[in-house]
Amino acid sequence: MVEILDARKRQVLEKGKDSFALECEKASAAGSVSQRACVFCGSRVVLYPIADALHLIHGPIGCAAYTWELRGSLSLGPQLHRMSFSTDLKERDVIYGGEKKLYAALTELIDEYKPRAAFVYCTCIIGLIGDDVEAVCARVERERGIQVVPVHSEGFKGTKKDGYRAACEAVFKLTGKDGDSPVFPFGINILGEFNLAGETWIIKDYYRRMGVEVVSCLTGDGRVEEIGRAHRAKLNVVQCAGSMTFLAKMMRERYGIPFIRVSYFGIEDMTKALYDVAEFFASPEISENTRNLVSEEVTALLPGLEEYRKDLEGKKAAIYVGGSFKAFSLVKALRRLGMETVVAGSQTGSAEDYEYLKEITSEGTVILDDANPLELSGFILEKGADILIGGVKERPIAYKMGIGFCDHNHERKEALAGYAGMRNFAKEVHASVTSPVWKYAPARIRAAGGTRPCP
Repeated sequence: MVEILDARKRQVLEKGKDSFALECEKASAAGSVSQRACVFCGSRVVLYPIADALHLIHGPIGCAAYTWELRGSLSLGPQLHRMSFSTDLKERDVIYGGEKKLYAALTELIDEYKPRAAFVYCTCIIGLIGDDVEAVCARVERERGIQVVPVHSEGFKGTKKDGYRAACEAVFKLTGKDGDSPVFPFGINILGEFNLAGETWIIKDYYRRMGVEVVSCLTGDGRVEEIGRAHRAKLNVVQCAGSMTFLAKMMRERYGIPFIRVSYFGIEDMTKALYDVAEFFASPEISENTRNLVSEEVTALLPGLEEYRKDLEGKKAAIYVGGSFKAFSLVKALRRLGMETVVAGSQTGSAEDYEYLKEITSEGTVILDDANPLELSGFILEKGADILIGGVKERPIAYKMGIGFCDHNHERKEALAGYAGMRNFAKEVHASVTSPVWKYAPARIRAAGGTRPCP
């Protein structure tokens, strides 16, 4: 029996056994050691892929370490987003304030790297000492002639989801600047696609083959200039609903752009995403192109998946991801491979999300909101999962439990979106689940009740 803190008992349920509505969208329970990240983490996830902008962290150097080469976001041009700049505040700065240091860092970096815009991330310490970051940013903006946007991402103010909101408010300030550049009649913005391992390029190619132009991607392989004309697209396509619905709603209110929610993971959801865009534009040519594209890609993909399925049929998976939208697609993708999801959870899911997750999972599936390592470990063992799909913080849990792992977070270097991504996903899951190394894992040996490697 997995031990759960009293304050969290209504954030964990087993389908078919528990009848209450899962509680969610609440602060983490004290002492729970949540897998959630801080507000700053949420903001940098959204903003860092803007490749020609300067990203400066105003705070201690430890916060900058959180971003160094951590993202798999790629760029075809500038690489400025891969630099981890910090004001490196010390004890003296905490006492006397860090505004002079921030001004000096901003002006020096802008003069050296000539960015198209700059973001200044406020970390926890800034909220405590009260630096007037707005005033410093406004001064540098006047003097250097580029937008300098403060990002209020003080970690103690909330959770990663609050960081998403702060990032959306920041990037929204870059929109609406270009009203002259030609824009294709069938133009869309992609929101919440961060070009991990080049996934944006895969998705853009699909839309190109359909006859649809991507005006701006917010923010994968992003450019300040493209974001400036994003307000002229006809439709916003929201891939990561948890992080970018805030921006989609702001753009709908200001510019009248409608939005739809999609997922680019798995065959079913990828196909639906393309057909939904085609349906919006109601163009016979786009509809025909979309049908041909889907037929071609799926026909080429299915035979390979069937080969992986032969070994994966009946295997069990645990899923714990940041945004619940990924969990939906993963459940479907695993089912395509003959696997059953026995544990599913997220850091930022809503009540509506968890109701849908209950609909698409099997009886007995444990559904978690804002889980901690002990809960995840316990349910992995109780349900006999063969693989855990999650992010960098979940990897050690999987290995300690002696099961396979698939990285589905922002650190990964393998494209998992689109039809090509489904092929990569199946290959990675198959390689991890069927690896002979797990029979030597101590946790597996103990679970088998012996001291020798499992058969």
